[in-house]
Amino acid sequence: MSGRPNILLIMTDQHRADHTGFGGNRVVQTPHLDGLAARGTVFDKAYVANPICMPNRASIMTGLMPSAHGSTMNGISLDWGARTFARSAREAGYRTALIGKSHLQIMNDVPEATRRVLGDDPLEDGMAASWPEGWDALEDMDAWRAGEVEVPSDFYGFDHVGLTIFHSDLCSGHYYRWLLDKGVDPETLQGPKVARESGFETQQVWHTSTPEELYPTTYVAEEACAFLDTQRESDDPFLLKVSFPDPHHPFTPPGKYWDMYSPEDIELPATFFDDHAKSPSFIRLLASERGDGAHLMMPFSPTEAQFKRMAAAEYGMITMIDDAVGIILGKLEEMGVADDTIVIFTSDHGDMFGDHGLMLKVGMHYEGCIRVPLVVAGPGIAAGRTDALASSTDIAATIMAMTGNRPSYNMTGRDLTPILADHDARVRDSILIEEEHIFPDPTIGAPINLRSLVTGNARLTVRYGNAGDGELYQTDQDPDELHNRFGDKDHAALRQEMTNALNQAMIEAARTVRKPKAQA
Repeated sequence: MSGRPNILLIMTDQHRADHTGFGGNRVVQTPHLDGLAARGTVFDKAYVANPICMPNRASIMTGLMPSAHGSTMNGISLDWGARTFARSAREAGYRTALIGKSHLQIMNDVPEATRRVLGDDPLEDGMAASWPEGWDALEDMDAWRAGEVEVPSDFYGFDHVGLTIFHSDLCSGHYYRWLLDKGVDPETLQGPKVARESGFETQQVWHTSTPEELYPTTYVAEEACAFLDTQRESDDPFLLKVSFPDPHHPFTPPGKYWDMYSPEDIELPATFFDDHAKSPSFIRLLASERGDGAHLMMPFSPTEAQFKRMAAAEYGMITMIDDAVGIILGKLEEMGVADDTIVIFTSDHGDMFGDHGLMLKVGMHYEGCIRVPLVVAGPGIAAGRTDALASSTDIAATIMAMTGNRPSYNMTGRDLTPILADHDARVRDSILIEEEHIFPDPTIGAPINLRSLVTGNARLTVRYGNAGDGELYQTDQDPDELHNRFGDKDHAALRQEMTNALNQAMIEAARTVRKPKAQA
């Protein structure tokens, strides 16, 4: 060891903060994550920079808001030259690896949906990239199914990569080639067409034909341990990002995890029957009819039976991840490096999961979507919980501090290490959340475009195209976000205060990340 700590970043996909035991869930079993939380610092108020996959994953890697790093929505790959915490650590002598889901580039899952909105628009991007041909096609799931894709030795700062691309039992990437190397035809295992009979009709849940030993979660755990084994003879510290593609929908837990939890044991959220009398028009429309959504990836309002079946299946996926985490943490112990390793656990964003009668995400900044689990444990880190605000952008700044690197120019993420030593410390007083899409809000026709500000006691959300269709919740008095005070005269002062703070946060986030070389 060089004296510098190893870093293990464990990520899940679309995982609410309260869908863990340490997050207060009384049903789902997560003993290994709970053990990690018990010996580390738990951030009870950790929020995303954007509640959508690609933008927030890029923010985690760069410490920048989406409006600064440019990957503002799904379908825009993170710039190949982006300064990531992995790139900084690599340059500082760390061995770096990414095992699992990256989603910093286009996965090519629904290009036809983009074409339906934009058509054959002849306009080019506003930027001309000089990167090598194909730089943004390294996570193309169909390319990986057709053959091995050559990944450069520096993949956003990772010099070793094992990719699982997409979700659930449908993953491609190195995982797909791993199945083939085992003599398995993935087409016989993946997706609803070859799934086992489950007796339940919903596009979001199927009984996968993929056995536990061939499921993506197993691949991620095995490959992570294989990388750690290569570290035995090295004197250099490592930075390992382990990124599980679960428990993102559709919900396909394999083997014993399929029926580990019973729908009958799942309680409806307290807000499941929210009447949405003062909700924005987009949310009222989503909640107006219960049943499967029009598209696998779009939000919807589930029936009670659908919600319970989805939750039971998702809990199975979560417990399988927890078992995999236990294997990886056990490998650290077996190698004798656990005491030299800082472990960070988080997710890219949450999921409504029945709150306010809604499922999934897009255009909704309720706590279920924007609050994520965040635990940091390891040498020199105090055990306990903190209510200090933390942003997904802060992860990059914190890892850079831990690995002896300075933050990149105009990074808006904050170093959380003061809070890891003193849980009463604070590094920020608000969180800015951005979200935008090319898809139109069907109630107003304008593209979905939101900005939110979260403080210790309130949330303000404003929407492009309809200035009067906002949200203001006094969360210290209304934690379930049931009483929208946006139009209330007796909350006008709070709305103005939050609006001013939101404007300031947006100005800060818009700072250029290119460092000027001269003044003219």
